[in-house]
Amino acid sequence: MNTLSYKTVSANKASVEKEWYVVDAENEVLGRLASKVAFVLRGKHKPSFTPHVDCGDNVIVINAEKVKLTGNKLTEKQYLRHTGYPGGQRVETPEDLLARKPEAVLEKAVRGMLPKSRLGSELFRNLYVVVGDKHDHQAQQPKKLDLNKIK
Repeated sequence: MNTLSYKTVSANKASVEKEWYVVDAENEVLGRLASKVAFVLRGKHKPSFTPHVDCGDNVIVINAEKVKLTGNKLTEKQYLRHTGYPGGQRVETPEDLLARKPEAVLEKAVRGMLPKSRLGSELFRNLYVVVGDKHDHQAQQPKKLDLNKIK
C-alpha cells in the first residue's frame, strides 16, 4: 500500500544545516546587495525555510568600502541617531560614515531589512562585514556566492 504523507516539515535549530558564503561588495549597489544578503541570512533561498527559526546561512561581505550608492544618496541620505541628552540628535551622511567606519553603511542597510525582533538580532550575528578582501574565516571554507543567481 502506498500512502502519501502531506505533513509540513518545520525546521528547528537542530535540523538546520548552515553554510558559509563570501560576497564581494566591490561595485555593487548598496540596497540591492543588502537585500540579497538579508535574503540569504534569513534563509529564504532554502526549501526548508521556516519563518520563526534561524535557518539562514553565514555571510561574509568583503570590500565593504567599495560599495556604490546611486543618485545623490552619498551626500543627501541621512542617518539619524540620538545621544540621549536634550538636543542630542546627530545626523551623518553615508559619505561621512564611509570615511569613518566603512562597514557600518552595509551593516545598517542589512539590519534594516531583517525582522525587528530577537530573531532579527540573532540573524544579524551571522553577518560579517570586512573592509578589504582579507577575512578571518578561512577555516569555515566559505563558498563564493553569485548574487545574480539569487531571485
